[in-house]
Amino acid sequence: MKNYILLILFFLPVLAFSQINLKVLDEDGKSVSEARVTYNGKTYQTDKNGFIRVPIADSEQELKVEKENFKGFSKIIKTTPRSQAVNVLFLPATRDTEIQEVVFQKKATYKTNDLTSVELSVKEAREVVSLGGGVEGLLKSLPSVNSNSELSSQIMVRGGNYDENLIYINDVELYRPFLIRNSLQEGMSIINPDMVGMINFSAGGFEPRYGDKMSSALNIYYRQPEKFELSGEASLIGGRLTTGFASKDKKFTGLLSGRYRNTNLVLNTLNEDTDFNPRYFDLQSYLNYQFNDKWSLSFLGYFAKNDYQMVPKQKEVDFGSVLQPLKLTVFYNGQEDDQYKNMMGTVSVNFKPSKKWHFTMDNFAYQNREREYYSLASGYILEAFDEEGNPVAGYDAGGQIDHARNDLLVRVYGSQFRTRFSPDVNTDFEVGVKFERESIKDFTNEWQFVDSIGYSNPRDFVLPGQLDASGLNLMYHIAGQNNINVNRISAYTQFSKKFYWGTNKIFVNGGARVQNWSFNKETLFSPRVQFAIKPNWDMDMLFRVSGGVYYQAPFYKEIKDLTGAFNPDIKAQKSYQIIVANDYEFKIGGSERKPFKLTTEAYYKKMENLIPYYLDNVRVRYSGKNNAEGYAYGLDTRLFGQFVPGVDSWVSASYARVYENIDGMGYIPRPTDQRFKFSMFYQDYMPKFPSMRVNLTLTYASGLPSGTPVLFDSAGLPDYLAAYRYQRTLPAYKRVDIGLTKVFIDQKDNKATGDFWRNFKELTLGVQIFNAFNINNTIANQWISDVNSSPQAYYPVPVRLTGRFFNVTLNFKL
Repeated sequence: MKNYILLILFFLPVLAFSQINLKVLDEDGKSVSEARVTYNGKTYQTDKNGFIRVPIADSEQELKVEKENFKGFSKIIKTTPRSQAVNVLFLPATRDTEIQEVVFQKKATYKTNDLTSVELSVKEAREVVSLGGGVEGLLKSLPSVNSNSELSSQIMVRGGNYDENLIYINDVELYRPFLIRNSLQEGMSIINPDMVGMINFSAGGFEPRYGDKMSSALNIYYRQPEKFELSGEASLIGGRLTTGFASKDKKFTGLLSGRYRNTNLVLNTLNEDTDFNPRYFDLQSYLNYQFNDKWSLSFLGYFAKNDYQMVPKQKEVDFGSVLQPLKLTVFYNGQEDDQYKNMMGTVSVNFKPSKKWHFTMDNFAYQNREREYYSLASGYILEAFDEEGNPVAGYDAGGQIDHARNDLLVRVYGSQFRTRFSPDVNTDFEVGVKFERESIKDFTNEWQFVDSIGYSNPRDFVLPGQLDASGLNLMYHIAGQNNINVNRISAYTQFSKKFYWGTNKIFVNGGARVQNWSFNKETLFSPRVQFAIKPNWDMDMLFRVSGGVYYQAPFYKEIKDLTGAFNPDIKAQKSYQIIVANDYEFKIGGSERKPFKLTTEAYYKKMENLIPYYLDNVRVRYSGKNNAEGYAYGLDTRLFGQFVPGVDSWVSASYARVYENIDGMGYIPRPTDQRFKFSMFYQDYMPKFPSMRVNLTLTYASGLPSGTPVLFDSAGLPDYLAAYRYQRTLPAYKRVDIGLTKVFIDQKDNKATGDFWRNFKELTLGVQIFNAFNINNTIANQWISDVNSSPQAYYPVPVRLTGRFFNVTLNFKL
């Protein structure tokens, strides 16, 4: 009986205090203050943010909202044991249109109708402890997103690979580097957290205005400052400096930012004797000029230069099992020198002749110049030990030479025109057309020579220049020279509508997009639809269904086959997708606590015309043929809320499977088949000392089946069918990153005093603990072959990721 009484007392505050959360906006999306609210015989006024909380009456009552020069609004409010959100859009009194409630509240600055998108906090993206990038680091904590390397900003979403994700900044599509094969080479993400104003991410089933890829869409909007600002960060691995400004009349605004990073100290946590010199640098600018109420012009510029130099000397790796412990010792001679230069510029013209029409013209240009050069000679010794750890007499020895001279130049430039017509606040028609000119110049020369007992016999001494190399057997050799200039044209149209069906709120978004690429002369047609219903229940729930036909339009990596040549007969990969989802909001604790939100999504994908590939570290190598089919399914869940009052946290879990059938040989797991993942992003502070804060990111993900050895056929080409003969799953990925912060100055409880310190709006000192438990995660296997064994034996030598590292950061904002 006592337990029942405690349960009633626990939920009593929620049941006893239900309220109306009223928000009033004008047609420009600005808050309407001092609006008169009449309800249950009492009168209230909205605050400066256009917001007011009103207790719900014991009986059904009429709610009225009024203000001079605006048309009035009224609605019957039913008595429920839960709080209700009412969003009102005020129209001028001279307008004949009847005022209506906003079914789903819109944002004033950035607008999206995509029901599959989740909006992420910009503040948390800046504070998350991540080596791979602030925004991407936050994405990795979502249930549908996987990444088995903390050094990489690339992600895998719902069984897709790294190349199947769309990235936009201000609605303009971006490209990532193409030749990256090792997460150590990857520099900073193009997304600068200091410049971000809004983050929208969809894990699938997105609307037609997003392009032709099969997995996800990330849309970033950069912000416009309202006055002068200066912020920066300094740490042991780099720093950044960002400044913003606005003219007195607010017509001209701008953001300028520069970043530098050197991860040498982090890479030194690897268990090897190597001289690393990774240097990453970028500059970004975002300028806006508002000519008048109708015309505006903006410019987004980006330049990045990433250099990666590595001189390996020696590496020792202990692996094997308890019954058969092994040790590999490798001695190196040579070096690797890679360079990546990216440039991008976008000029956008916006024309808004009325409240209903909005036209945008984006003109963009992108250039990516990449160079991957390495010549590494290595000699290795493989030793075995008995159960007591004593070396067994005899050992295997061998050597190999890895050589590459790979150059790539990609240029993409074009224009896109978009228009939106909104006859009322709950209806949108959108149309867009895009033209791209793509130029790709590719030179590949990559080979590997392996020398071990019984494989490549030693040669007698010959004079220089007289060596007959006809009998020299290379493990593999990929050589190709390609140069293409092609056009890509795409267009989309979509319709969005929000309305009431009885007392239930309904959202519908439907449309289609088409694309034609002159390289393979293929035309794609992609219909997509989204539907949501929010029943008028006591339980706050939203049900969503989305799906359609989604293509993976081929580009540089997909059209390049294993010989290094471009295949003009390649076709787009195709998938049929359906996603069923539910959002459930509920409260735990007092009425002032922010509601918790439990999101559950189930999905299924049927895939055709797949191009088989294998994963080598973070590099995706395609076969260059559409000779596979597949399917994927899974379940994602995420609990979001304030476990600690005032700060957001969440817990995510997912179960997923993805299979492929190559040449009718049967279904096997794809290289991205990561079955289970659990992650958590948690924030806390000390109640007595709220300036002491902590955030924690935890990830557990089951291993990928990409531990399969990369074998080569008789022609010296990688054999992507090797997975049918043997598959090996990598160990699970386990990692905890912790950030500890001391806030000296902020705009809340720690305001500065003194003439000098009053110039600071924020000043914090932090300690970041990467890989807090020093777990040796494995990203791939390096396979050592024993040619003397029968059948030939292969030993999987794990390629480890970084260990524990302490970083110190100092952040400020003026």
